Amino acid sequence: MLYYALVFLVVALIAGVLGFGGIAGASAGIAKILFGIFIILFLVSLAMRLFRQA
Repeated sequence: MLYYALVFLVVALIAGVLGFGGIAGASAGIAKILFGIFIILFLVSLAMRLFRQA
């Protein structure tokens, strides 16, 4: 999932440099959402691991 967030970030950066504002904004939005989901899943899995060891 983090890979896809980085891919959309790169697409947004390239589209922004080339002047495609709509595509850049959409790709940046998708990258933000995917990164947020990644962080949430990472924290949940970290908490599950800590509770499992206790």
